Amino acid sequence: MVETKLELKPGMTIRVYQKIKELNSKGEEKERIQYFEGMIIARKHNKEIGATITVRKTSEGIGVEKIFPLNLPTITKIEIKKQAAVKRAKLYYLRGNYKKKLKEKVVK
Repeated sequence: MVETKLELKPGMTIRVYQKIKELNSKGEEKERIQYFEGMIIARKHNKEIGATITVRKTSEGIGVEKIFPLNLPTITKIEIKKQAAVKRAKLYYLRGNYKKKLKEKVVK
């Protein structure tokens, strides 16, 4: 479970690290950490237990979205990479043919 001391806002580019369990050819379980990097386009149920963030990235020209519950036990950490200047709480307009580039600043 990730501590939600991080203030996650729409417009942030983040990297979510998640534990993945796999079976190899011998049938043994193997655990690895995989990350998903993209921009937060929505945050729902702000401080509730069921709070979620929707993260979107473009992979080879195709938009990919994942919804992460914030207190999912498989999430090991969340890194904040950049913060874009946005004026909306939900950035669903990025799903369409939005051509303009958002102004971003790198977070240290």
